[in-house]
Amino acid sequence: MLGTAFCSARIPFKCQSARFFKLRPDRPTVDNVDPRYRHRLADPVEPNLQYHADTGQEEEDGAWEYGSHGALAVLDCLGSMLDCPPTCSCSPTEIHCNKSDNERFFPLLALLETGSAANSSVDIAELFKNISSIHIENWSELTTLRDVDMELYTGLQRLTIMNCNLRSIQPRAFAQNPHLRYINLSKNPLTTLSWQLFQNLQLSELRLDGVLFDCGCGVRWIQLWQQRGEAGLHSQVLYCRNGASKIRLNNMNIARCDLPDISVSHSSSVTVMESDNLTVSCNGSGHPVPEVDWTVSGLHSVNTHLSNVYWPNIHSINLTLVNVSREDNSFLLTCIAENIVGMTNTSIQLSVQFPPVILKLVEPEQRHDTCIEFTVRGFPQPTLRWFHKQQEILQSEYIRTEMDFYQDYLEGCLTFKNPTHIDNGNYTLEASNSLGSVTKTVYGHFLMEPSFDLDGGGTPMPSDSDSNRPEEDTFGVSVAVGLAGLAGILLILLFFLINKYGRRNKFGMKGKSTRD
Repeated sequence: MLGTAFCSARIPFKCQSARFFKLRPDRPTVDNVDPRYRHRLADPVEPNLQYHADTGQEEEDGAWEYGSHGALAVLDCLGSMLDCPPTCSCSPTEIHCNKSDNERFFPLLALLETGSAANSSVDIAELFKNISSIHIENWSELTTLRDVDMELYTGLQRLTIMNCNLRSIQPRAFAQNPHLRYINLSKNPLTTLSWQLFQNLQLSELRLDGVLFDCGCGVRWIQLWQQRGEAGLHSQVLYCRNGASKIRLNNMNIARCDLPDISVSHSSSVTVMESDNLTVSCNGSGHPVPEVDWTVSGLHSVNTHLSNVYWPNIHSINLTLVNVSREDNSFLLTCIAENIVGMTNTSIQLSVQFPPVILKLVEPEQRHDTCIEFTVRGFPQPTLRWFHKQQEILQSEYIRTEMDFYQDYLEGCLTFKNPTHIDNGNYTLEASNSLGSVTKTVYGHFLMEPSFDLDGGGTPMPSDSDSNRPEEDTFGVSVAVGLAGLAGILLILLFFLINKYGRRNKFGMKGKSTRD
């Protein structure tokens, strides 16, 4: 790209250290270089690296020469700056060419040596991007504006080509100039102009003073823009040639030439279940018959298009989505109808229903408050419920749910204010909508529980945290308590037996001793 632009732009190919490359056969050759600069190809440079296109080798030499398979152009001048074209005045942000010139190429800045730099190609692109205004006037041989002329000026905001001999503009001339806001094409012999040149620009002003168009459908869009007051055209007196006469453009009357009408099979939205199929249709009508299509860039579902033309003036197209994906929920299906007069469009919002899924549920994290973060997705929008110790959590100032909505996503936190060990335990999130429900559990540990708690009288009490222990610990405790209880019962029974029978034997011995 750089090679093409430089070669067609009359670069003075002089650098202290340069590398060259062979241009593609379909690109402009050195014959396009301004004759005023061709002699510089033979200027000796010390040292100079000569590139031979036949062998692909570089060697030192006292002069530059052409390779046998194409012209040589500068690819990289280490440490470079941009030099102004001879009949122009330039600043870091503007090129102004108002002197008469027979040059047939669009003015492009040239390279000059300033020192060493590692990434001069990047620097060059940045320098071109800084140009925000170009003014060209009285260039009688500038007849065509090409896309390669404009593609480097990606930051361009204002363009004036006035009183030149401009007769045609290539369809993609402004494709790389999204920031263009002002275009002045006044006093050029343009006979027609396409609205498609400007369809991706946010023009604040388009000047066409002194341009005499051919009356016809090709300039009907300019008449419509005048009527709507777009791009400042309503304040301009424009004319077109109708045979031998000259009439004002806003008085032009062209039959069967207007913007397309458009209609779609559904209203503003359509709802479909995930994995189902869907067909929507769009009809464009008008004179000339419009081109009609659905824009599907970014659509995830498999889609097919079926187009039919019904003469004299209807173009219909069906869009079928196969196995509709949830990723296309809220996608805007847009149908466009366009002809030589302009473009109309209409859109349908696609709503894809699917059951909820919990994409993220993480352990508590200390922020301003403590947060159990979650992400849930589903459509229709799911309802959320939280559970702790098999009981639903009621929202309060100490435990609450905070979340944001984005399309079919719910993102947020179960937020705790000053949680304690009593809040330790499993937390279960339940998400549900009309298509189903899903749950997911995470363990929340906030503080280490103490070994015991004291009641108001100082009596040791079992810790409430026992209920939060894993099931294995609970089972072990239960067994130990059972065994201890059984041992206590046995001890009580043994004490009772000893007390009963041991006392009876004692009295018997005493009685026998008395009788003796």
